[in-house]
Amino acid sequence: MPTSNEFIALEERYGAHNYHPLDVVISRASGAWVWDVEGKKYMDFLAAYSAVNQGHCHPRLVKTLVEQSCRVALTSRAFRNDQLGPFCQELCELTGFARVLPMNTGAEAVETAVKAARKWGYTVKGIAEDQAEIIVFDGNFHGRTTTIVSFSADPEYRFGFGPFTPGFRILPYGDIEAVRQAINPNTCAVLVEPIQGEAGIVSPPEGFLRQLRELTTDHNALLVTDEIQSGLGRTGRLFAYEHEGIRPDIVIIGKALSGGMYPVSAILADDEVMGVFKPGEHGSTYGGNPLGAAVAREALKVLIDEKMVERSAELGHYFMDKLRAITSPHVELIRGKGLWIGIVLKKSAGGARRFCEALQAEGLLCKETHATVIRVAPPLTITRDEIDWAVERIGKVLTTL
Repeated sequence: MPTSNEFIALEERYGAHNYHPLDVVISRASGAWVWDVEGKKYMDFLAAYSAVNQGHCHPRLVKTLVEQSCRVALTSRAFRNDQLGPFCQELCELTGFARVLPMNTGAEAVETAVKAARKWGYTVKGIAEDQAEIIVFDGNFHGRTTTIVSFSADPEYRFGFGPFTPGFRILPYGDIEAVRQAINPNTCAVLVEPIQGEAGIVSPPEGFLRQLRELTTDHNALLVTDEIQSGLGRTGRLFAYEHEGIRPDIVIIGKALSGGMYPVSAILADDEVMGVFKPGEHGSTYGGNPLGAAVAREALKVLIDEKMVERSAELGHYFMDKLRAITSPHVELIRGKGLWIGIVLKKSAGGARRFCEALQAEGLLCKETHATVIRVAPPLTITRDEIDWAVERIGKVLTTL
């Protein structure tokens, strides 16, 4: 087998340079662990941006993927299949929403939610044609399509990709007074991440989501929560919005919906919102395909059967307590919910990338975000013993680098 350096050289020679990964070449994985092509073992503390909440290559998901792919993988939505109906039923019964619209990637699901919110604004609320506005928040990350980067505040995601799609108003994250001032009769929706992942595991002030829910209800606008990363157990609840006891009008999900085995995403909503779509107005060749639906059904069952949501809540507290006990001159604070943790470094620390590189050398794969935050998001299958193993190495890097 080629060496890691040879694989890296091939990717650098023939691949687009749109990523800056750590120089580790993974060839196999299981649970919370991955191995490079030389056989070195690492603990995965990114979990594919929370796509592998159920752990790498979960045996039940592998079995389902293989068995379903041998029966039928794709029919397109031109026909029906025997997995989609049960998938929609089981997801609705689990989440309490009336309907599901399945797609493939997170960005597709966000686009679907934007289209649903706008169409609802025109056909139900009665907003004048092409005047609908959606309120979003500074620091957001909802995907990388041209429409989605139109309402990003990060220059890196926008540079060179204009002209941009109008109809979005960006407000400070967590500032309910700014929302109160901005919301108006043309506002069809407020789109929010209950916790901002790419911004560095940032939570809004307590009560912010409840107040958003009250404002959107009072102004006849939809509340849309993006739970692509924060949902399906990552924060110690099935959905992060549950921490404030609210119910959105649209919920966007993806990533862990298929346990990292296959791209599956969806939006959840009730009849008033989902009813705006008529045949032919929106769709996807692969969305709702039998292979994806079968894998997602099993991924949800694994999440519940193995009590991964509860594990995330319990082990998240344990993990953060351990991290906060580390005395390091580099650490500003530890923040997060469940097994979604940000180690925020001081500006004097010299950036998070060098810490992630040092952790790689210790057998831990982490990802820096916004230069000064080390993101910690292991698969929800991680054990206390594995956390202790990781904390020992994190402590070593934070105190000696």
